[in-house]
Amino acid sequence: MTVRTPVLRSRNLADAAPRAAFDRLVRRAVAGDGASPFNDQALIDAGDGSRSLVFAVAPPESPSAAELLVGAVLIGQGELELVVDPEWRGTGVGTAMLTGILLDAPGDLLAWAHGDHPASRALATRFGFERVRTLLQLRMPLEPGDDIPPLPDGITTFRPDIDDAEWVELNARVFADHPEQGRITVDDVRARRAEPWFDAGDFLLARDDAGRMIGYNWLKIDGESGEIYVIGVGEPGRGLGRQLMVAGLDRLRERGVTTASLYVEGDNERAVALYRSLGFTDHTVDIQYRRGATA
Repeated sequence: MTVRTPVLRSRNLADAAPRAAFDRLVRRAVAGDGASPFNDQALIDAGDGSRSLVFAVAPPESPSAAELLVGAVLIGQGELELVVDPEWRGTGVGTAMLTGILLDAPGDLLAWAHGDHPASRALATRFGFERVRTLLQLRMPLEPGDDIPPLPDGITTFRPDIDDAEWVELNARVFADHPEQGRITVDDVRARRAEPWFDAGDFLLARDDAGRMIGYNWLKIDGESGEIYVIGVGEPGRGLGRQLMVAGLDRLRERGVTTASLYVEGDNERAVALYRSLGFTDHTVDIQYRRGATA
């Protein structure tokens, strides 16, 4: 491969051609890495314009050749995430992207590395980013079965346009100290409802005797893989978290899922212990880095 210095160009995910090229790049990265380089919120923000999309394109080798997309960056909301095409890794594309992007992004900035790759650690060190968070992905196999029990008393499923606002309020309380999850809005929920994977039957809600929402387990199913997308309990200490987890795993089995996964903060010892007791084991690690204002 002839190494060519990439050119950075702003693009809009609302436009069909950039969207198709971006999706192809992400699929190539997922095939090589086993995980998406971008989280759902970053993609939603890019879709509505609150995060910028920048392509890294390799100049054509000849006047008749087409440009080649070799990397992409999503930046905004104080965060950045990037991906380099697997065939172009180790050629300086990541360094070139960060050099150009950071010129226009002074001050505090967070960056996610989905998968604790040596190249990500090297880039973080080179550009003055420090490791600040560890996010674990845990997985467990699920056995199919026909003996799926009904939902327990007090657990129902999500009602679109009825439960949105109450769920957002509960989620904000549960994740008041969480930098991403706690700021989800009703519009964010509606955006996720528009995704092809959404099914209201996969969104379990727990209510008390007065009908107030006190917990939830939102599932995301993609083929034979199912994710505990987000789980929260407003009244801890009652065993509700375990009850919601068991109900969620039963729902995944009912839907034919053979592998369950979830993400959890590495320092959340109580949650990690619960998930391990249910049979989850380590799969991957995501790292968040921070560059301070003086970097």
